[in-house]
Amino acid sequence: MTLHKEGYATIAIAIIIFLVVASLSYLLFGLTWPTVALSTIVGIVTILVVSFFRTPNRKITKHADAIIAPADGTVVAIEEVDEPEILNTRCLQVSIFMSVFNVHINWFPISGTILKSLHHDGNFKAAWLPKSSTQNERSSILIKRENGQLILVRQVAGALARRIVTYANEGEKAEQSSQLGFIKFGSRVDLYLPLGTQIDVSLKDKVVGSQTIIGWLK
Repeated sequence: MTLHKEGYATIAIAIIIFLVVASLSYLLFGLTWPTVALSTIVGIVTILVVSFFRTPNRKITKHADAIIAPADGTVVAIEEVDEPEILNTRCLQVSIFMSVFNVHINWFPISGTILKSLHHDGNFKAAWLPKSSTQNERSSILIKRENGQLILVRQVAGALARRIVTYANEGEKAEQSSQLGFIKFGSRVDLYLPLGTQIDVSLKDKVVGSQTIIGWLK
């Protein structure tokens, strides 16, 4: 299993905590059930932390007119909304919620030029709530296709997520299905698409980042 670079420090801390807890338990209780119980619990948590930062080996999907899933998770919203922060227009929002058991790498859904990459401070409410898209801490990445179409990708922090990492820089080229960033622990990714976009997923569908086709641009 390959580990993502964003997890190196967190994994190191988790391993140190495990070693400290196991050592102190042994010194205090010897090889008894309290030592075994504490070491097992902390060991399981450490394994989960390591698993959280896994990097899957995938054959990525690419198609010029397709919108590829920017994250692993569950589709929790497909609706027309007004996007007042960046696009200032009505568009089609598709949101993907990532649980702590999902891979938390984010990918570019399309290719194009990155016009904006902005970080917004905010709250840390549950990421599946609709208001988290505008009230939680988030990063917004605006991508312009060669034909002029604008696509907005928004990384949204959740109740547990305290750090959003974004690799997108203004003026650079976004390559479809390459890594856009990483969100630590539960969170969501929102797509804001032009009205009339063909959507091929439904609510509660499970999608796979860099592989599942969300829909098609016209």
